[in-house]
Amino acid sequence: MVDGMGQPARVRMVTVDENNDGQRLDNFLLSQLKGVPRSWVYRVLRRGEVRVNKGRCKPARRLQRGDVVRIPPLRQALKETSEPSSGLKVKLEKSIIHEDKLILVINKPWGLAVHGGSGVSHGVIEILRASRPDAPFLELAHRLDRETSGCLMLAKRRSALRRLQELQRAGRITKRYLALLSGRIERKAWRAGAPLRKNTLRSGERIVRVDPAGKPALTLFRVVQRFADTTLVEAVLETGRTHQIRVHAAHNGTPIVGDPKYGDEAVNLRFRGLGLRRLYLHAASLQFHWPEEGERLRLTAPLPSDLQSPLENLTRA
Repeated sequence: MVDGMGQPARVRMVTVDENNDGQRLDNFLLSQLKGVPRSWVYRVLRRGEVRVNKGRCKPARRLQRGDVVRIPPLRQALKETSEPSSGLKVKLEKSIIHEDKLILVINKPWGLAVHGGSGVSHGVIEILRASRPDAPFLELAHRLDRETSGCLMLAKRRSALRRLQELQRAGRITKRYLALLSGRIERKAWRAGAPLRKNTLRSGERIVRVDPAGKPALTLFRVVQRFADTTLVEAVLETGRTHQIRVHAAHNGTPIVGDPKYGDEAVNLRFRGLGLRRLYLHAASLQFHWPEEGERLRLTAPLPSDLQSPLENLTRA
């Protein structure tokens, strides 16, 4: 029997091959069950309905080539899921900046989460998997906040994902962002090195604070354009902590314009009047050596119109 998603509506026994060797069990299931909600995957894992070599496993278990994974029927999952719209699929396919046999890089639209969950039905990864049902492997290589637009890397093979992760850990991928900061900044450049620590409030909201006991973090800022009371800057990540640019900018006393979590409400309100509806942060470029190209790969995502337009209404310094 086959369900409405083209998946067998019965128990499946899947043998892990070289493409999935070393992959986390939860990510393996999500790649096998394209379009199935993350909540369902973690639920069946908790219940022990997923087995590896006949044994119960935690979501973070790393699979090995030759492991046999028991995947339960999908009838219940079908009640919780829906297919991403054709419009979303086309939108993401048109946003591709670069693609080769190993990787895919898109210019992620703002307002779109990188993955579903927490009230979000479909993220980038679910939409792309749905638009490419025959793709054997597709995984996010890093993350962008929902309100951040720009360059986002995905791997099409397990070996490519490992390579991208190794390059990032070694600091060999240059990630450049553009951000509009509140306040006129006179210095040309500066290094922000305050350690950061993630916290969860009673409400469940996740927030990051500067904390001496936090993890090391380093952001390099350079002024691109000064305006009367704001400054357009380039930010280069030396580390990849959650909300790093946002928190380092706020710690400098110059929060990112449009930031609802770490920003200035009065400044944000004024810029809403200028048409800015979101965080002014854009992942503008990526640079790294990639064997498929035989040289250093340079990828750029132009500043979108919703971020370019407010600049035209500012007084240049």
